[in-house]
Amino acid sequence: MNRAQQTEFTPSYVALWESGEITRRAEILREALANCSLCPRQCEADRTGPVGKGFCRTGREAIVSSYFPHHGEERCLRGWNGSGTIFFSHCNLRCIFCQNYEISHLGEGRPVSARELAEMMLTLQRRGCHNINFVTPSHVVPQIVEALEIAVPQGLRVPLVYNTGGYDRVETLRLLEGIIDIYMPDIKFDDPEVARALAGAPDYPQVVREAIREMHRQVGDLMIDERGLAYRGLLVRHLVMPDDLAGTRGLMRFLAREISRDTYVNIMPQYRPEGKAFAHPQLGRPITLQEYRRALAIAREEGLWRFDKE
Repeated sequence: MNRAQQTEFTPSYVALWESGEITRRAEILREALANCSLCPRQCEADRTGPVGKGFCRTGREAIVSSYFPHHGEERCLRGWNGSGTIFFSHCNLRCIFCQNYEISHLGEGRPVSARELAEMMLTLQRRGCHNINFVTPSHVVPQIVEALEIAVPQGLRVPLVYNTGGYDRVETLRLLEGIIDIYMPDIKFDDPEVARALAGAPDYPQVVREAIREMHRQVGDLMIDERGLAYRGLLVRHLVMPDDLAGTRGLMRFLAREISRDTYVNIMPQYRPEGKAFAHPQLGRPITLQEYRRALAIAREEGLWRFDKE
């Protein structure tokens, strides 16, 4: 029931561009940078200058660390030609254990103009990537939409993936309706105190639930074509943490009962100590095989069944 012909699918952002709606939304988002409340941090920083201000340390231009066909993403995204990932520097969450610490915390990368960002998208499409995968996009939504103003009339036609830590404002997500084809949020923490300790965001459990509800309202359950490629819908990632710091059961119960039992979930076993993880007494080790198997069992017990199996 979740498979269809890819040939029948045209990204909805094409019609939005033709109607002028992408241009209208880009202007709204550009204006928001002057007193930025686009993410849940709501710093109200002036981000119109070249120097990054606010929690995300990003100014008028997005900072890109790298872009390339990624062959390590979920099977339904990477296919055989790879997922066209664009890694944005800095982050509005900055978990202390981040496995991309140099990018998210230290900001490795370079500022790019809207035209350069658009050309990155088009280059990845020309290389045969099955989608454009925006990694850590929450703080650069205006810059992404601005680049789409340029890329869409030049022929961009592949699905767009919003690959986020899940710390997103519903008000900003609404401005992406009809633009983003695949939402791929993390669902990280169920306990506000754990979220405070590991990401400085005690409101994360509430924020991520509201964000996922909005994402699912826009795109529904993940749809996969006859070739095994995702082209629209919600895909949720959950990183298994040592000693169940993530609170797996509560999060899986939320997905099954309040979103959909058909939610496509990637239960990820790759936690390892990175960044400042050793500063926390429970984060200084990888997870065990038993912890991973238990997380999978919990997800099944709560009623979920669509998993990214390896």
